[in-house]
Amino acid sequence: MGFRGSRTAIVALPLLVSFALLTLLVLAAWPPLYRLDAAVTDALHRYALDHPAWVRLMALWSDVFAPGPLRIVAGAVAAWLLLRRPAFIRSGAPSSAAESWPPALWVVTTMTVGGLLGALVKVLVGRHRPELLDPVARASGFAFPSGHALNATLAAGVLLLVFLPFVRDRRPLRWALWTGAVLVPVVTGLSRVALGVHWTSDVVGGWLLGLAVLAATTAAFGGWQARTGRRPPRLVREGVEPELAEPNPEGTPT
Repeated sequence: MGFRGSRTAIVALPLLVSFALLTLLVLAAWPPLYRLDAAVTDALHRYALDHPAWVRLMALWSDVFAPGPLRIVAGAVAAWLLLRRPAFIRSGAPSSAAESWPPALWVVTTMTVGGLLGALVKVLVGRHRPELLDPVARASGFAFPSGHALNATLAAGVLLLVFLPFVRDRRPLRWALWTGAVLVPVVTGLSRVALGVHWTSDVVGGWLLGLAVLAATTAAFGGWQARTGRRPPRLVREGVEPELAEPNPEGTPT
C-alpha cells in the first residue's frame, strides 16, 4: 500500500474507534448521552409542531436523500465508470494496470459494505426510535445508526471523490463540490432528528460509520493503485482516479 493509501487507512482507525465508543455508550444507556438526545429531540419536536412548513421541507429532503435513491445514483455512477476508459488505459499501459473495473468496484463496495454494516449494527444494538406523543413523522426498524445519515455520507463521499478530477483546476467548482458533499449528509442527518424519527447520537453514529467505511475502502483502492505502479492521487484535490478527466489521444475529453 502506498503512502497516501496508508495515511487514509490511518484516518479510518480513529473513526472506527469513535464509532465503537459511541456504540458502547448507546448500549449502556449512558445518562449524559440520553439526556442530550432527549433534550435535542424535545426542542426540535416542539419547533416542528409549530412550523408545518419546516416539517414538509425536512420530509422532502429526507425522501430525496433516502438510502434507496442514493444507491441508485451510486449504481449509475459505477455503470458510467465501467463504460469510461481512463487515460492510463487508452495510452497503452501494461495489461496489469489496464483495468477499468476497479473504480466502479470501489463505488459498489463502499456502498454495499457500509449498508450491510449499518444494518448489522442496527440489529445488534436494537435501539428503539423516539416515542413522541404527537409525532410529525414515522419510521420503522431500529434506530442506531441512522441509515439515512450513513448512506448520505457514503454517497456524498463517493460522488465527491469520483468527480473531483473534473474540477481540480477550477477552485470555485471544487469548493462547490466539497460544499455539496458536506451539506448533503449533514442536512440529511439533521432532517431525521427534526422529524423525530432518530436520536442525535443515531445520526452521529451514521456519520462516523460512513466516514470510516469510506476511508477504509479508499485506502484499499489506493493500495491497488500502488501495486499497479501508479502514483496515488492527492485525494482532496484529485479524487480517487485523476485519469478520468484526462483528454484522449486526439486531445478532447472523453
